Amino acid sequence: MANKLNITLVKSTIGAKPKHRKTVEALGLRKLNKTVEMPDNESVRGMIQQVKHLVKVEEV
Repeated sequence: MANKLNITLVKSTIGAKPKHRKTVEALGLRKLNKTVEMPDNESVRGMIQQVKHLVKVEEV
């Protein structure tokens, strides 16, 4: 596995469950089409799994 992940918010959180909104915010994503670089670990992978329908993930 890679050491870093690029996570991009590709779908709006409007209409999403409140838990999913908080997860997206916890990942550091505030606006649509913005990308953050996060470490590749179990906690981040779990957060991505929860909101996989809203984000795009690339290994760096």
